Amino acid sequence: MAARGTMMAVSTSSSLPNFIYGTAWKEARTAELTELALRAGFRAIDTANQRRHYFEAGVGEGLAAAYRAGVVTRADLFLQTKFTYQRGQDHRLPYDPSAPLSAQVTQSIVSSLEHLGTDHVDSFVLHGPASGDEWSDADAEVWEAMRKERDAGHARLLGVSNVSLEHLQQMKARHDELPAFVQNRCFARLGWDREVRHFCRENKMIYQGFSLLTGNPEVLQHPPMIELATQLNATVAQVVFSFAHAVEMLPLTGTTSAEHMEQDLASLNLELPPEIVRAIEAIAG
Repeated sequence: MAARGTMMAVSTSSSLPNFIYGTAWKEARTAELTELALRAGFRAIDTANQRRHYFEAGVGEGLAAAYRAGVVTRADLFLQTKFTYQRGQDHRLPYDPSAPLSAQVTQSIVSSLEHLGTDHVDSFVLHGPASGDEWSDADAEVWEAMRKERDAGHARLLGVSNVSLEHLQQMKARHDELPAFVQNRCFARLGWDREVRHFCRENKMIYQGFSLLTGNPEVLQHPPMIELATQLNATVAQVVFSFAHAVEMLPLTGTTSAEHMEQDLASLNLELPPEIVRAIEAIAG
């Protein structure tokens, strides 16, 4: 396949994306790169109301620039943001830390909507549970508050990120509503988060994988992967993203390169044979 393509990761208010552009760690370039991603063809943008790692207001500036230029309208886009506990924040909090958790959720989403210049987001994600060991009472309180924000029309779907299989199992055992999305860092050496992905499939949730490239340098340098990419006239990154789609994973990319944005989207045109998909999934052993 050609390294550059024209396939667009199109989303509407009633559909789900097939590729997400992630805006973490972009700082002063956030607005510029958000607009660039939209011009390249991305129609789904991931951010968080966590100034420590994201500049959500900059995402809003990039969206506004794209709207003014006629690149997209709000109806074309899938916007995803997150509520982050105080322990994941720095001093630039989007809520009153002395307020109850439910009030913090409300303050965070109201701030996000202002940053993004919209009356709703398409996905509102809990940016990691309060504990690494369990789905806690605090998580249940926050989740209920997020549900209320969704029911009030401020979000269309809900998700959780940075979770273990145990978190999800405990969430289900408590009869809490399961999320529409699970977003995790995905390492090949850990089986591409196989157990969580299987749980998502069994429970009709969509798995979003991030750090597919930065978290897996050994895959990008794996001689058989390089040889396969050469045979397919593709980049190794394109093979990884095509693999993600083949195993029902919704990938994120955070590239700052316009060329790589186009190449990443072009991976949607690449179809891997089943035996190649199985081989890549088995890289971790």
